[in-house]
Amino acid sequence: MSTEGRPLSPHLGIYRWPISMTLSILHRMTGLGLSAGLLVFVLWLQATAFDQAMHAGMREFFASWFGQFLLLAWSFAFFYHLANGIRHLIWDTGHMFEKHQANASAWFVLGSAVVLTAGYWLLLKG
Repeated sequence: MSTEGRPLSPHLGIYRWPISMTLSILHRMTGLGLSAGLLVFVLWLQATAFDQAMHAGMREFFASWFGQFLLLAWSFAFFYHLANGIRHLIWDTGHMFEKHQANASAWFVLGSAVVLTAGYWLLLKG
């Protein structure tokens, strides 16, 4: 069967992802990351309560650059998931479905997550 003269579907190189779709994917990814972080938190609580050597090892790990990176990533995931969850609650009321409103709220969610994460770490380190 020949495909000559038939239109092709838009290719990923042409199609531009809407910001709302990107944030939807990021929301799922941060949810998974927060779940992993919760497991690590439970391990830390167990180590704190029952195993001093394990607790000391975890403190040392989280003081390393990689541990600090994980903590930063988990805090960003928390604030992003929180802000985007509030956005979804607003949508549940039937508001802000217009394209320009959805795009503006998407950028607001991203900005809020960055500002809240930075503010948290400044307060933590300051």
